[in-house]
Amino acid sequence: MKAKDLSTAKDPELRGSLAAMQRAAAMARKIAIQTNTAIVVVQDGKVVHISADQLRREEQNNHKQFPA
Repeated sequence: MKAKDLSTAKDPELRGSLAAMQRAAAMARKIAIQTNTAIVVVQDGKVVHISADQLRREEQNNHKQFPA
């Protein structure tokens, strides 16, 4: 399912699953940074390993774009 499909689903648990998956992904990134390990994701249909260093750089760039 696509994000739009989930947000308009009739089942409230299905609608909430998108937010739950986003929270889980954020937690996985945080843990990978803390443990200096990579995460594995699928981007454009390809399996990609993202190193902890790359995750740190992405996190720093996001904080620069959206300061608290």
